[in-house]
Amino acid sequence: MYQAKNFEHLLGTPGFSDTLLKNHFALYDGYVKNCNLIHDRFGELKATDKIGSLDWAELKRRSAWEYNGMRLHELYFGNMKNGGVALSEGANLHAQLMEKYGTIAAWEKDFRATGAMRGIGWAVLMYDKEAKCFRNSWVNEHDVGFCVGMTNLLIMDVFEHAYITDYGIKRADYIEAFMKAIDWSVVEQRFAS
Repeated sequence: MYQAKNFEHLLGTPGFSDTLLKNHFALYDGYVKNCNLIHDRFGELKATDKIGSLDWAELKRRSAWEYNGMRLHELYFGNMKNGGVALSEGANLHAQLMEKYGTIAAWEKDFRATGAMRGIGWAVLMYDKEAKCFRNSWVNEHDVGFCVGMTNLLIMDVFEHAYITDYGIKRADYIEAFMKAIDWSVVEQRFAS
């Protein structure tokens, strides 16, 4: 069974009201709860030999939505810190981003533009270990847009619930606050592993 992680250490983060964060944590808790409910329901269907039924098929479809919603939120909250942590200029990630984009500012411009696209979803800095390349990607909803075989390094939630309480429809202002709250030490660790 899945256990919700505690992200209350983010309360007080500049640019994110405690109301917004607490609401966002509650939404995340709902994904964890639904993952557990789906797990239990699969057990019930298995026990009554209803594997392959319509109920089973719909749960299979829904399970990716709930699971990815849970994990994406964990990665999102996990790559944030009250006050943020700067990208280390001596880190391998810094050097690799410089090689790909020319400057960190060029990478950031691309990432911000990805997050500012119309629609709901996630902006994700991904790394392809096989091709040894980065990609700022748009993940629509939770289950459409993932690139197979890529590692998720930096996650930014751009569903309205991530910013509308504090910023209304001013997504660019939210993105600015998010960029200041990134814990690059976590992103560097994800890249290193």
